[in-house]
Amino acid sequence: MFKKIFLYLVLFAILLSGCAKKEVFDISLIPKEHSEAVIEINKGRPYFTKEELDGADTAYEEYGELDDLDRATYAMASIDRSLMPTTERADISFIHPTGWHSDRYDFIAQENLYNRCHLIARSLTAEDANEKNLITCTSYMNTEAMLPYEEALASYIKETDNHVLYRVTPIYYGEELVARGVLMEAQSIEDDTISFCVFAYNEEPGVIIDYATGDNYEDTSYLEVGELKEYIINTNTRKFHYPDCPSVDDIASDNKKRYEGTRADLISKDYEPCGRCKP
Repeated sequence: MFKKIFLYLVLFAILLSGCAKKEVFDISLIPKEHSEAVIEINKGRPYFTKEELDGADTAYEEYGELDDLDRATYAMASIDRSLMPTTERADISFIHPTGWHSDRYDFIAQENLYNRCHLIARSLTAEDANEKNLITCTSYMNTEAMLPYEEALASYIKETDNHVLYRVTPIYYGEELVARGVLMEAQSIEDDTISFCVFAYNEEPGVIIDYATGDNYEDTSYLEVGELKEYIINTNTRKFHYPDCPSVDDIASDNKKRYEGTRADLISKDYEPCGRCKP
């Protein structure tokens, strides 16, 4: 009798451990008011466990199952050169992540508000039309927030042949269909060259997003004409900035120009406002 009760208890414990959902971090840590496209979380330290790090000296990929609302949940991989693409990109246009809309604005580069965004970039694991690895994200988050980190990882791996443990987790509020952003964690295994934990906001300057549905509309207050002001323009990226914007220091001298006028004038000249600069 005792053996039977013991077996029941063991089975119950296994069921509980399988059903328990691991919370990566407390979403209340994400500031609602911010001026950056990306903010540091947990003092930049990834939330990887010792077991996860110990098992990352061999390349692998892992993609979480879609949840009850068909939302992508997470993607995790120990990345080395063996996972990186060797073929041309395949078509992913038939994938429609939750909250997907084909909306366009003429003040956004390439005009598309939303991208089909890979949690782990194709440049790292060669994934194409994997619905477990795709979410609806803004053009701004994809190119301005995530891309610099993805390029840094790819460059490091190609230069060193080392492994990087990388996890990207979309963060949803309640049953919203569009993620508020993604938590990005990375740690190089053979050394400490790569180590970060950041949150990238799923936002687009000049657009208000209903995250419950993906519906969106222009934020006219952001694009109002206003008074004449001084801006710094980047003739290469076609973005404009306030003079005190941190991004100004990164502009090559040959591409940096001063401009006095209105936001509307610059937008009409096919320049795009920098996401860091408040209207």
